[in-house]
Amino acid sequence: MFIALVIATALLALLAGNSAMMKLRKNDQVVAVIGGTVGVPVSYFPVLAALEIAGAAGIIAGLWLAPLGIAAAAGLTAYFIGAIAGHLRVRDTKNLAMPLIPLALSITVLVLRLITA
Repeated sequence: MFIALVIATALLALLAGNSAMMKLRKNDQVVAVIGGTVGVPVSYFPVLAALEIAGAAGIIAGLWLAPLGIAAAAGLTAYFIGAIAGHLRVRDTKNLAMPLIPLALSITVLVLRLITA
C-alpha cells in the first residue's frame, strides 16, 4: 500500500508543480482558460501557484510525516474541487479534465495516506 502512496504522491507532486510553473510563467493556454474562460484574474496566479507548490511539498514531506501528508492532500483536494467549481460555474465542460485528473490523484493520495498513517 505504501508503494502505491509513493507513486501517486510523485505523480500528483509532478502535476501540481507543472501546473504551478505554467501559472507563474503565464502560459498562453493557462491564461486563456483560467483567466479568460473561468475568469480568474491573472494577478491571482502567483497565489494559486504557491498553493500548488505548498501542496506538492507537503505531500512529499508527508511520506515521512503522516499528519502533514494528510493535511497537504486534503488541501490539494479542496484546491482542485475549487477549480472544478470554477469551471462548472461558467459551464466550461470542455476544459474540465484539467482539474479532474489532479483531483482524482489528490483523493487517491489522501485515502492512501489515511490508510497507511
